[in-house]
This record gives sequence, C-alpha cells and structure tokens, in this order.
Amino acid sequence: MPKRILQGTVVSDKNDKTVVVRVERRFAHPILQKTVRRSKKYKAHDENNQYKVGDVVSIEECAPISKDKRWTVVAAHA
Repeated sequence: MPKRILQGTVVSDKNDKTVVVRVERRFAHPILQKTVRRSKKYKAHDENNQYKVGDVVSIEECAPISKDKRWTVVAAHA
C-alpha cells in the first residue's frame, strides 16, 4: 500500500530534528455546499534541520519515530 503524502507549510522549527507542518484541506459542506477550510498540524522528522518557518514542504507517512512523530519531510516546494 502506498504511503500518504501531504503538502503543507512549516509553522514551527524550534525542536531539534522536528518541524511542525500545517496541512490545509478543503471540502464542500454536506448541506450548505459551501467550500470549508480545515487545517491540522503534523510533527515531521527533519534530519538536518534545513527547513524553516514559512517553507512549503511535502511530508510522507513513516514508522513511528517518537510519541508524536509519524511523518518525514520529503521535499520543499517553491
């Protein structure tokens, strides 16, 4: 089964080898049919501490690295 890949923005890089990535999803409200935005924050592994706040990155599912980390940063986007 392929691993999930999400795209989001780095909102925190204060932890060592970890970045917090905010991923936003859009969907149509089931009754109102209005587009709704929801976001969720994921902790992702950043081995070299190379990503900074504001970077747009892709994160990929992985085996648990710590209590909260289950994602790794794959690549940055322009």
